Amino acid sequence: MTLTDPFDLTGKVAVITGASRGIGRAAAEAMAAKGAKVVISSRNLGPCEEVAAAIRDAGGEAMAIQCSITHQDQIEGLIDKTEAEWGTVDAMVCNAAVNPYYGPLADLPDEVFDKIMRSNVRSNLWLAKRVKDGMAAKGGGSITIVSSIAGLRASPMIAAYGVSKAADIILAKNLAQEWGPEGIRVNCVAPGLIKTDFARALWEDETRVAERNAATPLRRIGEPHEIGGVVAFLASPAAAFMTGETLVADGGVTSV
Repeated sequence: MTLTDPFDLTGKVAVITGASRGIGRAAAEAMAAKGAKVVISSRNLGPCEEVAAAIRDAGGEAMAIQCSITHQDQIEGLIDKTEAEWGTVDAMVCNAAVNPYYGPLADLPDEVFDKIMRSNVRSNLWLAKRVKDGMAAKGGGSITIVSSIAGLRASPMIAAYGVSKAADIILAKNLAQEWGPEGIRVNCVAPGLIKTDFARALWEDETRVAERNAATPLRRIGEPHEIGGVVAFLASPAAAFMTGETLVADGGVTSV
């Protein structure tokens, strides 16, 4: 009997947006640790190169490619460069997002709403469409969108962000239905509050964090590596029969 690792990603090509820090970096590190060749991407090249170098120093394979996801030509360039260096993308992780507004929807400026939807939803569709044909020709692939529990329940602080993350969840479901026959799996991860720079405005408020922890079964907020592992799982053979799903990793917040 030959034992195989259901989480093995050896030789797989993975592109992760927003990978210079936080959840994106944790996902890249987790995937590289399982053997994937990872592309570290974000708007600023310098931090991406630092992450790629750290992964290589740890024995993994990584390269950095600059890309602002709100520009379709840069998304094309990101995948073009990846394919030229390593071939077809096997795992696309759509992690980059913005949240420039805190407050009620009634006060949300139209231009800010448009920015949120462009960055958090439309860019993910662009990324998915760009890698789709290559994955289909190869017999399949995995697309993972990092959503949020803000897309599953109302929030007085980050409602606009939540609207975009709810849209990501239904985007994944529809793409999963459309592309499943070609072997392409599309799933979401919905983290709770994670200690990242992106969510700093939420977790630096000690009073709010104490209240949240008291209402969280695990009595704490999450760490980036606890989401990175979930992302790596969804790209692995262990998740080969999963598509159109949203995995919640929130310490139990939405279970109560």
